[in-house]
Amino acid sequence: MVMFDIQEELKKLPGKPGVYIMHDEKDAIIYVGKAISLKNRVRQYFQSSRNKGAKIEQMVTHIRRFEYIVTDSELEALVLECNLIKEHHPKYNTMLMDDKSYPFIKVTVDEPFPRIMLARKMVKDKSRYFGPYTSVGAVKDTIELIRKLYHIRSCNRKLPKDAGKERPCLNYHIHQCHAPCQGYISKEEYRKSVTEVLQFLNGKYDLILKELESKMQEASEALEFERALEYRELLFSVQKIAQKQKITDTAGEDRDVLATAVEEEDGVVQVFFIRSGRLIGRDHFYLKISRGEQEKEVLSSFIKQFYAGTPYIPAEIMLPEEIEDGEVIEEWLTARRGHKVHIRVPKKGTKEKLVELAAKNAAMVLSTDKERLKREEGRTIGAVKELEKLLGLKGIVRMEAYDISNTSGFASVGSMIVYERGKPKRNDYRKFKIKGVQGADDYASMEEVLTRRFTHGLKEQEEGKELGGFTAFPDLIMMDGGRGQVNIAVQVLERLGLEIPVCGMVKDDNHRTRGLYYQNVEIPIDKHSEGFRLITRIQDEAHRFAITFHRQLRSKNQIHSVLDDIPGVGLARRKDLMKHFADIEAVKNATVEELAKLPSMNEKSAQNVYNFFH
Repeated sequence: MVMFDIQEELKKLPGKPGVYIMHDEKDAIIYVGKAISLKNRVRQYFQSSRNKGAKIEQMVTHIRRFEYIVTDSELEALVLECNLIKEHHPKYNTMLMDDKSYPFIKVTVDEPFPRIMLARKMVKDKSRYFGPYTSVGAVKDTIELIRKLYHIRSCNRKLPKDAGKERPCLNYHIHQCHAPCQGYISKEEYRKSVTEVLQFLNGKYDLILKELESKMQEASEALEFERALEYRELLFSVQKIAQKQKITDTAGEDRDVLATAVEEEDGVVQVFFIRSGRLIGRDHFYLKISRGEQEKEVLSSFIKQFYAGTPYIPAEIMLPEEIEDGEVIEEWLTARRGHKVHIRVPKKGTKEKLVELAAKNAAMVLSTDKERLKREEGRTIGAVKELEKLLGLKGIVRMEAYDISNTSGFASVGSMIVYERGKPKRNDYRKFKIKGVQGADDYASMEEVLTRRFTHGLKEQEEGKELGGFTAFPDLIMMDGGRGQVNIAVQVLERLGLEIPVCGMVKDDNHRTRGLYYQNVEIPIDKHSEGFRLITRIQDEAHRFAITFHRQLRSKNQIHSVLDDIPGVGLARRKDLMKHFADIEAVKNATVEELAKLPSMNEKSAQNVYNFFH
């Protein structure tokens, strides 16, 4: 390996904008930053005279090499920086620990008979979107209320094309839909209801409140107390929503109010979401920061990570203080939103008080949740550090565990689960149907699974694109078993030219975890430690994932195999039987007459099915 001479490479840096990437001794990415001049910025890290702060001082001691990517502008560099941080989670970058998404209310105004629904993201179609909201429950409640108030359809029928093809659904019979699918309401009348829905979602509640109160009085005077009670419940529901969306200013703007609180290596950012001048919700986000990091640096990192992932960007973001790169971040947000975005620091009035309130909330959340955060860190990152100490390893971020499941060799399957920083990363879980092994041979099955996993991963790395999610390799492989399973994994890795530590999770005679098998030695582990609990969770999760997949396949194959054995039952009739009967037991209990009613059946085939089970 060619040695990287940092001082020589510093001389080659261009004075252009771009992104720089710092690597440690294991070649892991530990920091990603952007610069308007790579030459000036990267050199600063290695100048002893500069006051860099504790975080940078510590990071520099671990840098073994750096690389850089030149861009055409500082804005391009910022976008690339955001993408690389999200992809690699560098150790010394401030990391947003929460990956939240917020729902919208979507009204399909482009349809002849519009619908109202929950949407997870806002796309560029002809629908109207309201939100984002901080509570999925609140969105569902609002949609349900609107359907009760305005009788908006909830079906997916294509109207008016499908009008009259099917009977009206239950919502029509319980008076929550006017059944446009049957032509019971004209397009014009239905559109009036939709217009009122849009006004309601824009916060104009007065009209509906007066109408509900009037109807409640009319029903009460007519001695229709059940209807009066129904109107009263609807009235309370609307009042509840109206009270939640209090006016915060009269400008009617969409804005987010941000403030942060930091303490040692923990940070919290509080966000108030204001839409059309109303405070519709708030949320807080945890960040992992470095000691000595300033609040404005935390806010800058948060803004870049949060708004790179959120589907909606407001017209204004209010902060307690100016942030570094504020102008280029404004430019980036404007490009993402498609309209001008302003980052402002209010100095007086209501807006300043809102920022102060957000700061108080952030401090309160940090104070209240600090112990919980510490416990969570102990269960996850702390537990991983215990494993590192036990095994004599460093820098374990990603762990993969494998298991095999079969029943007497039938439908053997393999599972691969992934833990990152002590937490399950379920998007990276993978299932394997064993193809090249006959019977119950767990060692051969495991060899096939590992060979396929890492061969595919090497191919993805070589081609530079992620085809099946195998690109990232683990820092540690954990096998569900002892020496035999570990040796199988080591042989596969050696054959493929890979160097990845492998340890076995060893169980006792009662099938309980007792220790780790690593480098031909069984290592005992304290059963009361967080490391032990993490191993047990990983082992149980690998087993659960394999068993669940195996049951699915076994159930599917059993249903198919039974039906396939019936004379005269091919693909079409098998599908018909599975579609019209809940399970095999229902097919077995059906009469010849019931079976013959299926579209693909005749009397002879129905008799064949009946005879097969009797």
